[in-house]
Amino acid sequence: QVQLVESGGGLVQPGGSLSLSCAASGSGFVIYVMGWYRQAPGKQRELVATITRSGRTNYVQSVLGRFSISRDNAKNTVYLQMNSLKPEDTAVYYCNIKDIYNVYEYWGQGTQVTVSS
Repeated sequence: QVQLVESGGGLVQPGGSLSLSCAASGSGFVIYVMGWYRQAPGKQRELVATITRSGRTNYVQSVLGRFSISRDNAKNTVYLQMNSLKPEDTAVYYCNIKDIYNVYEYWGQGTQVTVSS
C-alpha cells in the first residue's frame, strides 16, 4: 500500500522557520510531481508548492521568497523549507504525489503548522 509519512510540523513564532518532510513508500509508479497543500481552519485547501522529478518548481504567490520546495528522488522524499513564517501560514499541511499522466494521486496524513506568538 502506498504511504506518505509527513513530519516537521509544530508551533513557531512569527518570523520563525520550520522544515517539513514527506517520505513516500510502496509506489510502483514513477513519481512525477511531489507537492505540498495546506488547509487553514474554515478555509479551502490550497496548493502551496510543487516540484517535478527534474526539479521544476511552482509556488503560490503568497509564499514566494519565503518557502522552498526540494526533493530527493533516491529517497522518494519531498521537503518544504518555510522561512519568515506569518500567522496566515497556519494550516494543516498535506503532502501529495502524482504520476506524469495524473492517473495516480496519493496524500499524506497532514501535519499541523501553527504560527503564533
